[in-house]
Amino acid sequence: AFRMLIPLFDEDTGLLVLAGMVRLMLLYYEFLSHCITDASTRGVAMVPKLALDVMSCEVMRVLQLTDSCIVPISYHVPRKVCEFHDDLYPDTAGTTPAMSAEEWWQGGNKQVMVLYPQQVYSDPARGCSTSSSPLSTPSSSAVPSRSPSSTSGLSSGFLPSPSPSQSVKAIQNLLGPTSKFRHIQGAVMHRDTHITNIRGLNLTTPGECDGFCVNSQRVAVPLSISGGQIAIFERSQPGRQPDTALPTIQNSVNVADFSWDPFDTHRLAVAGDDAKIRVWQVPKGGLKETLTEPELILQGHTEKIYSIKFHPLASGLLVSSSYDLTVRLWNLESEEEVKVLKGHQDQVFAMAWSPDGKLLATVCKDGKVRIYDPRKSTTPVQEGPGPEGPRGARIVWVCEGKYLLVSGFDSRSERGLYLYSADSLSSGAIANAQVGVSPSTLIPFYDHDTSVVILTGKGDTRVHIYELVPEEPYFVECSSFNSPEPHKGLAFLPKTECNVRDVEIAVGLMLTKTTIEPVAFRVPRVKKEFFQDDVYTDTAVWWEPALTASAWLSGSNGQHRKISLKPKDMTPVSEAPKEAPVRKYLPSSVYLEEKTDEQKKEELLSAMVAKLGNMDDPLPQESFEGVDEDEWVSECIFLLSAVRY
Repeated sequence: AFRMLIPLFDEDTGLLVLAGMVRLMLLYYEFLSHCITDASTRGVAMVPKLALDVMSCEVMRVLQLTDSCIVPISYHVPRKVCEFHDDLYPDTAGTTPAMSAEEWWQGGNKQVMVLYPQQVYSDPARGCSTSSSPLSTPSSSAVPSRSPSSTSGLSSGFLPSPSPSQSVKAIQNLLGPTSKFRHIQGAVMHRDTHITNIRGLNLTTPGECDGFCVNSQRVAVPLSISGGQIAIFERSQPGRQPDTALPTIQNSVNVADFSWDPFDTHRLAVAGDDAKIRVWQVPKGGLKETLTEPELILQGHTEKIYSIKFHPLASGLLVSSSYDLTVRLWNLESEEEVKVLKGHQDQVFAMAWSPDGKLLATVCKDGKVRIYDPRKSTTPVQEGPGPEGPRGARIVWVCEGKYLLVSGFDSRSERGLYLYSADSLSSGAIANAQVGVSPSTLIPFYDHDTSVVILTGKGDTRVHIYELVPEEPYFVECSSFNSPEPHKGLAFLPKTECNVRDVEIAVGLMLTKTTIEPVAFRVPRVKKEFFQDDVYTDTAVWWEPALTASAWLSGSNGQHRKISLKPKDMTPVSEAPKEAPVRKYLPSSVYLEEKTDEQKKEELLSAMVAKLGNMDDPLPQESFEGVDEDEWVSECIFLLSAVRY
C-alpha cells in the first residue's frame, strides 16, 4: 500500500509511471510493469526526451530521489540495438519556446516547434551509424509544415493528442503484439493423480532422448538397473508404487531412445546401443511379469542409434538415425528397411516429420538444417545453416508447416530458439530468441491448434512458453512455469485430456527423481461457464492413422480428421449474450460533492437517531405487567414477619 503515488506521463508514447514509496509502476492500459527499488522514494523526475539513448531503444528514464542518492531508472523496449526504430519515437516537442510571456498575455497562440525522429542521431562512440547533422529544429524546406490550422481549437503550445487507434498502435509498437496466452498458468495437479515412490530411475539418458515417453494410457520410464530395463506405469493406477521390484521390459543392452506408437498404445519401440530396434507389445492392464522377448527386432544400422520417430499419419512407419551417419525408414508391417537417407556429415541431433507427413527435417552437429522428401530422393532437397553450438539441438515444424523451429546453442554455448522458413533454408534463420545459459537442450512441444510452444530441458526448473506468429516479432513470450524442484523431463498428452471447462490448452506429465506429476497449462478466463471457442479450434485426431505404411510408400497422402472439443452442455463464448455494463461505483461527483457544516451535522444527527430508534416510542419496560395492591401489601407483611422471627 502506498501513502502517495506520484504520476509521470509521457505524451509521445502514452506511458505512465506511478512512483510510490518503494516501487515504480509503468502503466499503459492493460500493460503493467513493476520496478522494486531498494530504498524508499522521496521524489521522482522524468529525464527530458532528448537525453534518451535512442540507439539502445530507451523510451523513458526516471530519476529517483532517495535519502542519500539519486538513482536513474531506465525503461527499454527489447529491440535490435544500434538501429533507430522510428516507431518507438514519435514526433516530440522541441526545447525552443514558441513565444514570450508578453506575447502570450497579449493573446498570442503559437505551437512549440516539433522535432522529427529522422533527425535523432547517435553517439559515434557506441559504434552505431549516425546522421549528418545534430539534433536541430527542421527548416520548412526539409519537412512539410505541421503548424495547426486556425480552426484546430488549439489554444496552447501543446501538440494535439493522438486518436485512440493511434495510441493502441503506438503501444503495440512499443511493447510488441499481445497474445491471448501471455498470462498462461501452469499448475501441478492434485496429489491423488501422482505416481510416487519410483525407484532406480535412470538420470543419464542420452541427450537425444526425451528422458521418458507417455501416451493416453501409460508411461514408459528407463531404470538404472543393468540390462536396459524400462518400467511401465498405468495412468489409470496412480499412487505410491510398492517397495518391491517391478516387472519391466528387459532390452539386454543400454537404451538410447524409445517411443510409443501414436496409433497403438500398447506398442513401444526401443533403440539400443547394439544398433538394433526392438518393438515390444505391452499387454492390456499393464505389465504383470517381466518381458524378455520383443515382438519384432529391426536390424540394418551398423553403429549405435541416436533417436527414433514414428510417422505422424501412416501406421507402422518408423524412422531412425545412427552414428553411421544414415537415417533409415522402417516398415513394421513388412518388418523391413525401406529407405536409407544420406548427406549428414556428423551426428544427427534430432528429426521431425512435417504435419502433412510428406517431408522429414533434421538438424545435425555439422551445423546444418536439412529437409528430405524420402519418397523422391535419398539426399536432402533443402539445406541451410543451423545453430553453431555443438552441444545438441531439437527441431519441430510450426505455423502449419511453413516454418521450422530449432532449439540449440550458439557459439558461446547460450541456449537459443531459431526460426526458419521451410521454403528457404539456405537463407538462414529469419528470427531468433535467446533463452539463457544452461547445459541441457530445450525440448519443444508445439500445439498446432494454438501455435504455442512449451520448452524445457532435463534438469531445469523453468518451463518456457512462447506463442509463434508468422510475422515480426515471431516470438511472443508468455508467462513461464516454475517447478518446485529440477525435473527430468516433460511429456504431453493428447488434446482430449485437457479439461476445457478450466480452459486447459495442454496437459503434460513431469518426471522428477521419484514421481510422475501431471501439470495443466490453463488460460485465465472470466466466463468459464462458456466454451472458449477462440482458444479451442477443431483439433486433429492424431492418435488415429490416416493411411497405412504401404499406402504412404506408394505415394498416397492423407490427413487426420478433426473434432470439436466443445461439450454438448456448453455454449460458445462467441454466442454468449451481451451484458449491459454495470457501474460498480457511484460517479466521482457524488464523492467530491462539497457539503456545508450544517448538512454534515444534520446527517450525523439523523444517523444517531436511526441507531437509537424513535424517542416517541414507549420504553420496553412500560409494557411489563405489574401486581395488584392487595398482593403487594400481603407480600410485605409476610417478609416483615419472617425477619422478626
